[in-house]
Amino acid sequence: MRIVAGEFKGRHLKSPTWEGLRPTSDRLRETLFNILGEAVQGARVLDGYAGTGAVGLEALSRGAARVTFVERDRRAIALIEANLALLGGVKASGALPRRDVIIRTGFAALEGALFELVVLDPPYAPGAAEDALTAAAGLLAPGGRLVVEHASRHAAPAGSGALRLLRTVKAGDSALSFYGF
Repeated sequence: MRIVAGEFKGRHLKSPTWEGLRPTSDRLRETLFNILGEAVQGARVLDGYAGTGAVGLEALSRGAARVTFVERDRRAIALIEANLALLGGVKASGALPRRDVIIRTGFAALEGALFELVVLDPPYAPGAAEDALTAAAGLLAPGGRLVVEHASRHAAPAGSGALRLLRTVKAGDSALSFYGF
């Protein structure tokens, strides 16, 4: 697993050493960020169900202003911190010259925060994508984009509140569903 493009392009990231964590593949992250394009530049990004932190780290590499990682598994939080360290000793919750990095253990801790880009990667279980979309829908800034990664065998949720499904891109066993207002 590596950073695909941007400032940290080619840097290798640590992978989990335990079962149950499914990192977003390099190829799927490349597809995601190619679709998002310039929307990442200067954006406040939420990497929900962060796991290894690869999505948020890719966003940082591509110029995101702030990345907030939401992960509750302590092993995964340690993995995110180790991967941040691989990008030059960046410390979580510390201010960077151009960026901020924050780690939270749940969406409730983010009440009142808004993000231009929200990327969610919940487990590939039936209903998990819908639950994740509902949990994070109130965190999207006007004009922002919310993306849910899910199993391609499961249909994408139609939306949540004012959020509506705009597009779904399938890649093997995975799919990326894009939402907006």
